[in-house]
Amino acid sequence: MRVTAVILAAGRGERMRGTENKAFLFVAGRPLLAHTLHTFVRSPRVDEIVVVVRPGEEARIEALLPEAEKPVSVAPGGDVRRDSAIAGVEAARGEIVLIHDGARPFPSEALIDRIVRGTVDCGACVPVLPVVDTLRPIDGDRLGSRPIDRGGLARMQTPQGFRRSLILRALPLAPREVTDDAGAVLALGEEVSTVPGEATNLKVTVPEDLPLAEAIVERLRRDSR
Repeated sequence: MRVTAVILAAGRGERMRGTENKAFLFVAGRPLLAHTLHTFVRSPRVDEIVVVVRPGEEARIEALLPEAEKPVSVAPGGDVRRDSAIAGVEAARGEIVLIHDGARPFPSEALIDRIVRGTVDCGACVPVLPVVDTLRPIDGDRLGSRPIDRGGLARMQTPQGFRRSLILRALPLAPREVTDDAGAVLALGEEVSTVPGEATNLKVTVPEDLPLAEAIVERLRRDSR
């Protein structure tokens, strides 16, 4: 089956407390999005890449696109994440689509492979991490006395894989504010399988994440020597 990676890079990155799209922030001497693109270009499981961008930033994004043996194209995004995901999936030509946050630059080839295999088997597959911290409710600045049972809870990551026909049905029916593509599929009553995520599959969200991203780059460089 042909696989398309849909990279969402149209967000405003408001939690970075800056005015620039965080796709252009430098991590270890390269724009954040360049790291993300490199991951999918080198994956043998990905046949095509569609980068969803904020209208008006097409030229800047295109300057970051690597030369690759596989097609890499740009599609204009929408005002909210759901609309950008729809635009990317509509532009995809693969029977399988992997929807990925452009601000997650370090998914491994092994993770991408697990997601593709899980999607082929089930129709939808996402990477998850267990919740390891103690969870408690909070009211203002006061903690609740009863902890929340973390058993059975999971932290969601991307890429999230779907049969294209399934996610094209699910996303238009989801609320515009949805932040989880798998949730749109679950709302249809369809099953979503899971595979183990990766601690290094960091989403750069706040300024404090940038030193962590730099450290991951250094670790990956050491491991590749």
